[in-house]
Amino acid sequence: MPIRVVVAEDNLLVRQGICDVLAHEPGVDVIAAVADLPALERAVDEHRPDVVLTDIRMPPESSDEGIRLAEQLRDSSPETGVVVLSQYRDPAYALALLERGSDRRAYLLKDRVSNRAELLAAIRAVAAGSSMIDPKIVEGLVAARTRAERSPLNELTPREHEVLSEIAQGKSNAAIGDALFLTKRAVEKHINSIFMKLGLADSEDVSKRVKATLLLLAEESGPGSPEAVEHD
Repeated sequence: MPIRVVVAEDNLLVRQGICDVLAHEPGVDVIAAVADLPALERAVDEHRPDVVLTDIRMPPESSDEGIRLAEQLRDSSPETGVVVLSQYRDPAYALALLERGSDRRAYLLKDRVSNRAELLAAIRAVAAGSSMIDPKIVEGLVAARTRAERSPLNELTPREHEVLSEIAQGKSNAAIGDALFLTKRAVEKHINSIFMKLGLADSEDVSKRVKATLLLLAEESGPGSPEAVEHD
């Protein structure tokens, strides 16, 4: 059965663009497309979608509606996956999305919308109970954390940095091996080394590892205004 998706985006052109990208994908069925939070809540109640693909900011307040909706669904519809689309690189939004766990949650920058494969990968990941974080967010977190004088990231080798970025995107060991041309044994060795150095050796499952990694990387980023990637 196709993955049933509700799309929420207040910008008409972006909303239509998302729907167009997904229209010819046999594994995905867009069952509703809405422009604001009240309409999104009604669509979720009516259709019970597998995945909600939502902007981070929508009317009526245009603040963090997408994040709040994802939080509500943790309780009202825990089996519904949420892909949040944002124009902001600030890791605070991604961390807020994952505050109660990373299962069935993805965070992508809006400039990824045109990348059909990446958008579909995020939808499929959350529908399957997994997670995905935009590589650009991960890169920013790694860079900020690495700049800290006493950062444990400074102890990682260049290859371990690459593996860490893949881990933080929620990839499996097999997917990491494919992306970096490493054997399964080599990936496992790097991961064990990374989490020993970062003090995360007790984090057993993928979701915990993703969240723990993001929290660690964001530790030195500090408060600040969200950095816009583009304007709506």
